Amino acid sequence: MSEEIVRSLPEIRVDIDEIDRNLVDLLNRRVKLAQEVGRVKGNQKRPFFTPERERDIFERLEEINPGPLQARQLKGIFREIISAARAAEKQLTASFWGPEGSFTHAAALHTFGTSSDLRSESTIEEVFQAVERGDSDYGVVPVENSVAGMVPETLDMFFQADVKICAEIYLPIHHHLASIAEALEAVERIYAGPQPEQQCRKWLRAYLKGADIIETMPTSLAAHRALEDKKSGAIVNRMAAEMLGLPILAEHIEDNPNNKTRFLVLGFNEPAKTGRDKTSLMLNLRNRPGELYRALGALEQESLNVVVLEARPAPRSSFEYLFFVDIRGHKSEEPVKRAIEDLRSSALETTVLGSYPTSGD
Repeated sequence: MSEEIVRSLPEIRVDIDEIDRNLVDLLNRRVKLAQEVGRVKGNQKRPFFTPERERDIFERLEEINPGPLQARQLKGIFREIISAARAAEKQLTASFWGPEGSFTHAAALHTFGTSSDLRSESTIEEVFQAVERGDSDYGVVPVENSVAGMVPETLDMFFQADVKICAEIYLPIHHHLASIAEALEAVERIYAGPQPEQQCRKWLRAYLKGADIIETMPTSLAAHRALEDKKSGAIVNRMAAEMLGLPILAEHIEDNPNNKTRFLVLGFNEPAKTGRDKTSLMLNLRNRPGELYRALGALEQESLNVVVLEARPAPRSSFEYLFFVDIRGHKSEEPVKRAIEDLRSSALETTVLGSYPTSGD
């Protein structure tokens, strides 16, 4: 049996340096091609953010990846490559809800990468307004959590703002208790948003039953508060804790390890059909018996799968409701087109909020 030949570190590093030179050359060639794409898009007035194209890239990379790089590692690397290439076409601006370190900030980074101009907004309303006014090309807001349900502030803004849904992102949500206190026993107050508190309720009852919960939104603001209060802690994500240098006392305190939040990307472009899409609708129904049943019947008749149905109070009428509906399919597909036409013939108002590629649900 022959012994394996072990090369010296200098010999291995010569190969690594050569690969690095090749990578730099290839990356610059890729960016030059992106600039060429940008000129075409600019001339044709086409959007620079195309989530349908990016999903195709990530899926193809996963198919051709032989390892040992894991799929998530390769995706993370190419997310930044795509971000840099997109910035060479046109640097995009994207507003997100909350200070830096919030879960929505993480979703914005996940979508647009560090080469984009990401802007913090104090409220979800301000994110919608920034996109509607043209101050930002895109906006990122949370809409649904797998444990705590829908985010009403986001749904309600669709009544007021004229923007479209361009994409969705699902992120795993991991909560940690961070504090400058030396031990859990010293924590008397906990700063947390309503959803993080709901998502960690069992852990809080088990380990910090006597602590006062102080509602603080968003997550990163809770971290700021805890940094100034020696007898407090904050329910935060790791990103916020690390950015502020806030020690983590307890990791992964969420009750459900499969907890995810769905975020929406707001803008004006309309992604092309991919074959795995979702369409979001807003319905204003007549206030009469059986109206919702008839509306759902229009979808059932076309065999469309309803994945979200949520009612919100109508802003201009007492005891009347608007309905948000997510269905499988793209608005350009015939069954979806027929269903929308049917809804428009019976509902007071039917608004297509967007058709976009599904992501991770």
